[in-house]
This record gives sequence, structure tokens and C-alpha cells, in this order.
Amino acid sequence: MKKYVVHLSTDERTLLSKMVSSGRGSARLFTRARILLKADQSETGPAWSDEQISQAFDVTIQTIERVRHQLVIEGFDSVISRRDYHLKTPRRKMDGDLEAHLVALACSKVAEGRTRWTLRLLADSFVELGYIDHISHETVRRTLKKTKLSLG
Repeated sequence: MKKYVVHLSTDERTLLSKMVSSGRGSARLFTRARILLKADQSETGPAWSDEQISQAFDVTIQTIERVRHQLVIEGFDSVISRRDYHLKTPRRKMDGDLEAHLVALACSKVAEGRTRWTLRLLADSFVELGYIDHISHETVRRTLKKTKLSLG
């Protein structure tokens, strides 16, 4: 027995039928609409099995289960609308305090035997001084660029 059963209202069936017949929209939307129309267990629905839908629309049974689950749990609107896409924001390795220490180190006198600071030398020295466990020279470059500090 299915855990998430699709029961569409007349209005929902009409809307899905119009969407499919209009020919406007994404392929993902058409597939989801067709899945819902065929999986409908109401009096007016065909009540196809997942295997029949899978063969007819060339989708996996897991996709059908996911669409049914989303309809029952999140509602009709969530199934027919696209989810917002959010880029993952990288975790900041350096806060303002660490940036200040890095700028102070870059402005300080370079180690003996060296004529100037390099990005890798700054990164290594920053770790040796115990400000941070690990930092790449690219992070040092971005931080110094952001503070408009030139090593030259």
C-alpha cells in the first residue's frame, strides 16, 4: 500500500491538463504534471500504478515517489513551481581581527635573508605565529587585495 496517495481536485486536474497541453514551460514541469495526472487516485483519475507511469514517461519509480511525497507533504503549489536555487556560500576563514593581524604582518619587516614578503611566506608565517591552523596563499592574496595592500 502506498504511503503517499495522490488525490487531485477538479481545479488541480484542470490546471495540470492546461499546463501539459499548452506546450509552454520546462520539461521537468511537464513530467511532474503528467505523473500527477496519471497517479491521481480520485474518482476522475486513472489511478495508474508506479510501474505503468515509469514505463509511459520514462522516469524512475523513485522520481514518481518523490513527486507524490512532495504533493502530500508540501502541497500542490510546491510541485508545480520551481524551488529557489541558492548557491552555497563558502565559510569565511578570516574575520576582521585575523585580517588586521595579516595586514600588520605584511607591513612588518621581512624575515632575515629575504628581500620582500611573498604570499606563500606570509601564509607560512601566519600559521607559524599561531593565528590560524591552515591558510592558503590564495586566501592571503584575496585578503590583501580586499584591503588594497600591495606587497610590491
